[in-house]
Amino acid sequence: MDTQTRSLPGRVRLLAGAGAAALTLTASLATPLNPSPAQARAAGDGEKVLTVAVAQSVDSLSPFLAVRLLSTSIQRLMYEFLTNYDPEDARAVPGLATKWESSPDKLTWTYTIRSGSTWSDGKRVTAEDAAWTFNKMMTDQGAATANGSFVGNFRKVTAASPTKLVIELKKPQATMTALDVPIVPKHVWEKVGDFSKFNNDSSFPVVGNGPFVLTDYKADSYVRLKANKTFWRGAPKFDELVFRYYKDQDAAVSALRKGEVSFVAGSPSLTPAQAASLEGERNIRVNDAPGRRFYALATNPGARAKNGRTFGDGHPSLLDQQVRHALFMAVDREAIIDKVFRGHAVEGEGYIPPRFSQYFWKPSASRKLAYDPAKAARLLDQAGYRLDGDGRRVGKDGEPITYRVLCHATDPNDKAVGKYLQEWWGKLGIGVRLDCLDNVTDPWLAGKYDLAFDGWSVNPDPDFVLSIHTCAALPATPKDTGATDNFICDKRYDELYARQLAEYDPAARADLVKQMQARLYDLGYMNVMAYPNAVEAYRTDQIESITTMPAKAGNIYGQDGYWSWWSAVPAESGDSSGGSSSTGVVLGVAGGFVVLAALGGFAAMRRRATAEDRE
Repeated sequence: MDTQTRSLPGRVRLLAGAGAAALTLTASLATPLNPSPAQARAAGDGEKVLTVAVAQSVDSLSPFLAVRLLSTSIQRLMYEFLTNYDPEDARAVPGLATKWESSPDKLTWTYTIRSGSTWSDGKRVTAEDAAWTFNKMMTDQGAATANGSFVGNFRKVTAASPTKLVIELKKPQATMTALDVPIVPKHVWEKVGDFSKFNNDSSFPVVGNGPFVLTDYKADSYVRLKANKTFWRGAPKFDELVFRYYKDQDAAVSALRKGEVSFVAGSPSLTPAQAASLEGERNIRVNDAPGRRFYALATNPGARAKNGRTFGDGHPSLLDQQVRHALFMAVDREAIIDKVFRGHAVEGEGYIPPRFSQYFWKPSASRKLAYDPAKAARLLDQAGYRLDGDGRRVGKDGEPITYRVLCHATDPNDKAVGKYLQEWWGKLGIGVRLDCLDNVTDPWLAGKYDLAFDGWSVNPDPDFVLSIHTCAALPATPKDTGATDNFICDKRYDELYARQLAEYDPAARADLVKQMQARLYDLGYMNVMAYPNAVEAYRTDQIESITTMPAKAGNIYGQDGYWSWWSAVPAESGDSSGGSSSTGVVLGVAGGFVVLAALGGFAAMRRRATAEDRE
């Protein structure tokens, strides 16, 4: 599903460039990013509230289950990870761990746990909390639902002392500085019974140690968080952060205009028309930057479980690679970029967006499934799916083919592209039925679809989004929930995945990741159509400054970290723009990121990113 709709909490990330240099983090990197940032001046007696309009609902507030982008973004605010990502260039920086190092054989990793971090109930955070979190994921299938790929190679995890965490591996693992797993308080979570059903939404406030504390939640309505005044890196400058759900994205944009919300992210981006309508609006700034997402069409390759059982009702013709290739050759990607995204996207090819240049892959001219409707028709004929007397493409059962395409009801892009599919595939004699639902998760997990709009937020280290296509990500049985995106299981792909996971040389690992993308492309289960820009907007009379990631030209919503909401500075009451129009594109944070006390010390602590995201 869409990482926006379904993003397995994507998380393994480690900038390839960090490679071997990240094996040992020196003590100098332990310096926190300005542990005591200056607090914003209050503009009034009331608390400062930052309200974010979102077009996605929460799937779970449990860090062991959450996979949607909104949900995993909230987890980053509630719980610390061992490491974080530098908002400037995504290199690894300290989080709950102040430093880490590996043994010469790379099979044992030792993390020094921050002594000054406390849970919001006052108890101290220790290495035992981290060890318990990882061990629970290693031993409880329910607890491994969202992030199980991170611990699949773990042999043993122990707390050698309150500040020393030791992880022993079965074989080298290149993502050990990119374990995007929320660390939870043992004294709270050890009371949970069934991790596969516990959604962490029954008692408030929820105990955490991140920059915000979850205080209230109403399904399909809002999520409310309070600033954690004891957060080790410094308290956020807004007193409260609220994510408000809007089923209608136009309504969310209208709420921004009226000042009812501070920020609007879209689903996950604003449409070109919505962004254009906001340009020139007083006190509103539009951020349009290269995104970290891909937008794709996924086929149902035949839903199956690890125990060999098949389930669902995907159309049998899609098991044929020729058919899948034919469908994708009948999709005009250039038209989608021009007519749907109106230029606010780049044509899709490989699985990883060009923003991550070291992993970006594109097919050669001879390999590319270029737009060619005539060739697509010939492929279908060759595969035995010919036209009948009425011009309809017929299946092996003699019945006309009509594909059901899962579509997100809140995403206008899905609906727009869906209409083009009806036109393009209609010329091939194939019918298309758009199933635009508020909840695409249930039919997706049940394998009851033919094709589906898919999308993920990719992290600088792409391991997580690559892992969701391995055989290991399949559900154990048809009744279980796996980490798989759409039931792909290919031995050659799995071999490449295992090799890249154990490869520490950045260039060699990047080459293996490109080979994996080539394999996915050739299989034809995923058709990446576009890499959309991050298009979002906020009110400058409510938010004076906020951090983008990467700093020079990046996104605000759905970052690999908590930098945007933690760094956001409330505007003074009234027109913070001094009467001038606050339009244009946010390109940096030099003046706005007041969180940084010393740029020199900050630059030394680079961070890395994640695949989160589960979108």
